Amino acid sequence: MPEHRPAWVEVHLGALLHNLSHLRQHTSGTSVMAVVKANAYGHGLLEVGRFYERSGVEWLAVALMEEGVALRRAGIQIPILVLGGIAPWQIRWGLEHQLDLTVGSIEVLQAVEAAAGALGKTAAVHLKLDTGMERVGIRAEESGPLIEAALRSASVEVRGVYSHLACADDPEHPMTSWQIERFLQACQQWEHLGEPLPMRHLANSGGVLHFPESHLDCVRAGIMLYGILPDPQSRSPFPLQPALSLKAEVSFSKKIPSGASVSYGASWVAPEATHLATVPLGYGDGYRRGFSNQATILFREQAVPVRGRVCMDQFMIDTGSEKALLGETVTLIGAMGAERIRVEDLAQMSGTIPYEILTGLNERLPRIYLQDAL
Repeated sequence: MPEHRPAWVEVHLGALLHNLSHLRQHTSGTSVMAVVKANAYGHGLLEVGRFYERSGVEWLAVALMEEGVALRRAGIQIPILVLGGIAPWQIRWGLEHQLDLTVGSIEVLQAVEAAAGALGKTAAVHLKLDTGMERVGIRAEESGPLIEAALRSASVEVRGVYSHLACADDPEHPMTSWQIERFLQACQQWEHLGEPLPMRHLANSGGVLHFPESHLDCVRAGIMLYGILPDPQSRSPFPLQPALSLKAEVSFSKKIPSGASVSYGASWVAPEATHLATVPLGYGDGYRRGFSNQATILFREQAVPVRGRVCMDQFMIDTGSEKALLGETVTLIGAMGAERIRVEDLAQMSGTIPYEILTGLNERLPRIYLQDAL
């Protein structure tokens, strides 16, 4: 075992490759934009970005300018799109690092033109059309002036046009078909102007899984690449392999008597004598306080309960009649033997979504990259 903290994340690159390969088959060779925002959904921005570049992914997408700059500084050369809104002062930074920028209004277009002109560069942009999310982007039915202005600009190259699906995680939701229709109608403006269409991308993970008509020229896949379904309503037409495991080594173990209370607030009292083991991570690492007295973890290939409140840096588990050994490995997310703890189950238990569980695993936890699948 390499030297690192006795609590860590394992990322199985073989699982990422499995999911990517099935995605390509499912979308019939459509280009892939792998979303690596929020530290690649907790899997590690730089290592996962390098992996996707090695694996032939055509594009990467990030939310923040800083994420794109970090990828460039790590030597990644494939195109990178910054999806999020950007401050005017950040535009120069993005252009200097050859990042594609999102433009969703005339005001942003003008700011990009000004920065590009000052640098003597041509800015690569993707126009963001709002088809119902009402978050970022010009409303699709009002997009004509923006599209025409961008196409006529001497300092801007329109490399893409896109929108975001609000409800595609649910295969039965009627809003998605309406959004696809609005997007395609807006894209007809290129034909009206006598200009070739840029790359159209619309499908997020839900769109990839449930709405083939949204695949278009490129799919913008996020959480499904990491082997996780985006919503309990989601269904995958191919097997996904979770790529992330969370593990730790037992840091303390003892037997407690009947009636002993455990952790802050004495929220759990032992009904009989039992063995406790202390696990050295907590909500300060992203293992949520809401798991207190609810979650289970895997110990010797069996699920055992969390007892008492999860602390900032540690928590306790009940190992029953078996005393845990100092340094013994337990699994908080992932598989041990025939048992598995899924991110989706932890999310449902704590009233949130898998995205929040994954992205909450912060930089205090070292990442170890393995070539295999889980």
